[in-house]
Amino acid sequence: MPNKLLLSIAASTLILGCASTQNAQAAKSKSSEPLPFTAKEKANGAKYHPEILKEFGGAYQSPQTAYVERVGKRIALQSGLANSESEFTVTFLNSAVNNAFAIEGGYVYITRQLVALSNSEAEMAGVLGHEVGHTAARHSKKRQQRATIANILGAIGTIGGAMLGDNGGLAGALGGVAREYSGALAQIFTLKYSRSQEEQADDLGIKYLSKAGYDPLAMSSMLNALALQTAVDTRVAGLNSHSVPEWASTHPDPARRVVRAATNARKYPASTVRNADVHLRAIDGMLYDDDPKEGVIEGQEFMHPELRLRFAVPAGFGMSNSSQAVSINGNGGKALFTTQAYTGDRRAYIDAAFKAVVGEQQQVNYGQIQQTTINGIPAFYASANVQTQQSGVVRLTVFAYEWKSNQAFHFVTISPANSTPFTSMFESVTRLTDREAAAIKPRKIRVVTVGRSDTVATLAARMAYRNYQTERFLALNGLSGNASLTAGQKVKIVTY
Repeated sequence: MPNKLLLSIAASTLILGCASTQNAQAAKSKSSEPLPFTAKEKANGAKYHPEILKEFGGAYQSPQTAYVERVGKRIALQSGLANSESEFTVTFLNSAVNNAFAIEGGYVYITRQLVALSNSEAEMAGVLGHEVGHTAARHSKKRQQRATIANILGAIGTIGGAMLGDNGGLAGALGGVAREYSGALAQIFTLKYSRSQEEQADDLGIKYLSKAGYDPLAMSSMLNALALQTAVDTRVAGLNSHSVPEWASTHPDPARRVVRAATNARKYPASTVRNADVHLRAIDGMLYDDDPKEGVIEGQEFMHPELRLRFAVPAGFGMSNSSQAVSINGNGGKALFTTQAYTGDRRAYIDAAFKAVVGEQQQVNYGQIQQTTINGIPAFYASANVQTQQSGVVRLTVFAYEWKSNQAFHFVTISPANSTPFTSMFESVTRLTDREAAAIKPRKIRVVTVGRSDTVATLAARMAYRNYQTERFLALNGLSGNASLTAGQKVKIVTY
């Protein structure tokens, strides 16, 4: 969680249910003769590419980078959008969010978290092919034509997509536009694809897999792994069934997609090429989950070794860390921990934080700013009851900490009007000692060989997490709850 705010780019992965025969035929007809990228599309892609890198953690330079780029360009070439792999730019993003997306002009992106979730080269290629399929079908242009001020909000600017839920949440109810945190990238990338567009992109991804010589069934198995991971992410982040992780929010029926993709894959020539061993060798030792430079989540605690900062969320709440902020979710309320410019003017800071939620055009009457000290840290806060269209009256609070004379951090929380679920969280903020900060280690993917005495339970116990070890292990390896392991089998675990 560095000091910049995030524009949510939820332009990615996957789909919904089954299209009608007519839609499927139309998609097949359109995809049979793709139009090459135009000069304008290439120029637009080149314009937005550096902004995407800046807002999404930057390109990840690692031993895996060349491998990811090679596979991405190979699958992208199958689209017919260009005549050479060199015309595509594939970027391996340093992000712990399961995500992939593509923009016009041949720019394709995938996060290291999603690469780690893939269990074979073919599965990773399937995700990338799906995203290229969106650009081949010019879905982004159609989404932009549907854009309105109400649905182009940057996620963090409105307390985060995970915080607000699927229907616009508080920001939608208040009508806030959060101009500070939304912009061109949000306008282009945060709109949802339609069901038919997702189906078309998935069909194209399967087609590209087959053309590239991969097993087209790899798309279905990748979707299954994503469905399993969605369930784990939802539980870990303290979300309910109506508020799912970022990449999954536009694709609410992953189980149905698995079946549909498997059915469509059987229409293509059979192939067994998945290159699982190649993929596992490539990702062995790769950074996984939070980058300590952006803070890490350990159970109920968030710790940032560079900022020397720590806080804990209450029981029943979960956290989700992005490169720009920490979202806190639970049945009793939702919150965001983030930062903004601070000059020492506390009222100006509180004002700006409230306006980031409700927009410049609305006023929050929060009364007097209260001042206190939390674990030796000067703190200041204000609250207001706010009327919403969807949730009635809610309590909106900004609780800020003066970290330095020119640096502050703050929580923004939303809870029922007569509820105070975050008091312990506000009081938990403290500074890490140098020793505590040095003890925070990165997590890495390790590929291990199953021994004769190994079971799901024994391998899951080696996962570097305090909770949901078994669920995390199963999802990471695309395994169901009743899965059995075979001696000699290669599996992924997460270690420090």
